[in-house]
Amino acid sequence: MENNKNNKILKIALGAALVLFLATGFYTINLYRSSNQVQKDLTEEKQLVMNDLNAMAKQYDEAISENDVANKNLLDARGRIQGLIDSLKISETNVRSLWRYKKKYQSLQKEMDVLLAQNDSLRVENSYLATSLDSTRVRLEERTMFTDSLLVQNNALAEVVENASVLSTVGLKGFGVIERTSGKLIPTERATRTDKIRVCFTVAKNNLVQSGDQELYVQVIDPKNNTLGLNQQVQFNDKTLSYSIISKFNYENSNLNICEFVASKGKNSFEKGRYIVNVFNERNLVSSSEFTLK
Repeated sequence: MENNKNNKILKIALGAALVLFLATGFYTINLYRSSNQVQKDLTEEKQLVMNDLNAMAKQYDEAISENDVANKNLLDARGRIQGLIDSLKISETNVRSLWRYKKKYQSLQKEMDVLLAQNDSLRVENSYLATSLDSTRVRLEERTMFTDSLLVQNNALAEVVENASVLSTVGLKGFGVIERTSGKLIPTERATRTDKIRVCFTVAKNNLVQSGDQELYVQVIDPKNNTLGLNQQVQFNDKTLSYSIISKFNYENSNLNICEFVASKGKNSFEKGRYIVNVFNERNLVSSSEFTLK
């Protein structure tokens, strides 16, 4: 009786031990499988972070290659990206490490957005500056076509402002005209149809100037820097002035409208391009204007 009771207790203990063993084995297997899956997921996540860093590095490389002189901020940021890539390659694959690298990546992403935006803005500004410099260079080259006398005449304009007793002109205009046999004049912008250049201006009232006979020198310069009309010279002390026509009139201390005609150089037709019209009171340039014949 006693032996049967002991056998029964033994069987129960063995059964319980077997169940515990099987449960432990099952738990161990599941834990192993779960651990492998977690490690696999972490490895994949690490590779995704690596891919993002490499893509970021490529964006920096493209931005740097677009600059003739590389932006120092871009170079420094590119160096930090490469350092993070190298560190990530040899880092442990665990949640804590991966989280740290993700935070660094997010910080670098924000920095990159700012730097690339600044770089794009700087590139646009440099492009605009280059275009402006080209335009300025073209205008300067055009201005070199004029003679030294024209530059001196422009400087003389400042002297006129200082001397209030000199006759001045306003509303200076030059333009081509077709002259009919009837004497009728028709304005034109076509060089091939232009018979003469008409120059009109108003002599401004100046009570400081004595009334009586006065004269102004009209100078018309064609696109090839030739002085049209008479193309004669007059000397004023150390300055020689080439003029197209002398405009003579009687000044009565009031506004006076004047128009003069200037012919082409010799029997040649008028050139296409920009014409310069200047009016001088002796050596002083009192007004200047431009017009174009097509």
